[in-house]
Amino acid sequence: MIGATGISLGACSTSQSALSPTGEQAERINTLFWVMTIGGGLILLLVCILAAIAIFGGSQWRQRLAGENLIKWLGIAFPVVVLSVLLTYGFLVLRAGATSTQDGAENLRIAVSGELWWWRVTYTDADGNRIETANEIHLPVGQPVTLELTTADVIHSFWAPNLAGKLDMIPGRTNELTVTAKVPGVTRGQCAEYCGGAHAFMSFHVVAQSPEDFTTWLAEEASPAIEPADAVLTRGKDLFLGTGCGGCHAVRGTAATGSIGPDLTHVGSRRSLAAATLPNTAEAIADFIANNQHIKPENKMPTYAMFSETQLRDLSAYLESLR
Repeated sequence: MIGATGISLGACSTSQSALSPTGEQAERINTLFWVMTIGGGLILLLVCILAAIAIFGGSQWRQRLAGENLIKWLGIAFPVVVLSVLLTYGFLVLRAGATSTQDGAENLRIAVSGELWWWRVTYTDADGNRIETANEIHLPVGQPVTLELTTADVIHSFWAPNLAGKLDMIPGRTNELTVTAKVPGVTRGQCAEYCGGAHAFMSFHVVAQSPEDFTTWLAEEASPAIEPADAVLTRGKDLFLGTGCGGCHAVRGTAATGSIGPDLTHVGSRRSLAAATLPNTAEAIADFIANNQHIKPENKMPTYAMFSETQLRDLSAYLESLR
């Protein structure tokens, strides 16, 4: 009973719902959805009424329904007019072909690359420095942001339903999606195109914040990793660098410069681990290091069974401290 209740409440969440728009583009989609749904419902009601008349009505009503005028007007003219109006309305409400810029300025551009099975997110600051993070996208509220969507391997599909519609990520090509967050908050997105074994565990968070908070966050994200503050964190750092973790992951400010896996420079400040698979805690980090193939089958990280419990505790404490 508790499990069923939890599933039902989870299904009612608005953190990943196109019916709870928090972005300008999603609001247009939501408006079009309700216009189409209400209009389609009214047409269905009309068809049901005519069908009921045809079945249960008197002979005079049936004779009228059998006439050619009904076929001409409701069978041909009505669908042509309604579909033409809806097509034009859809183009207008979604602003098909329009560009979104603010006061003629260039939009902030964020590169998002779909990987197996996580999201590489790269910002470029005002000085041209590239700042890489993973599985979390920060946006300034009220400013159009252009997402440059690419993929390093197979076809993925980027979908943040609270902000905008979905768009495929195709190998060898860059697709662009412009989003404008209207209110601060955290919403969720996911890959909407089956891309292999761990596809179901390929999600991300979108953090919309005030322009001032976004500027502060980006500056902090650009900084190198903090140095360990005690013996436990120092041992964890030594384990990270000494056991080959830096061959796949980068921690800026250290010798770890890997690019195969997510950048971990500020991993402790993220809201989740492994593309929104686990909560971001030291315990979850340790569990994922030792049991990642059980938690997220077919991911590209090997299982590290060589670490003792103490070593796992030190290593996870170090990673959790990277904020």
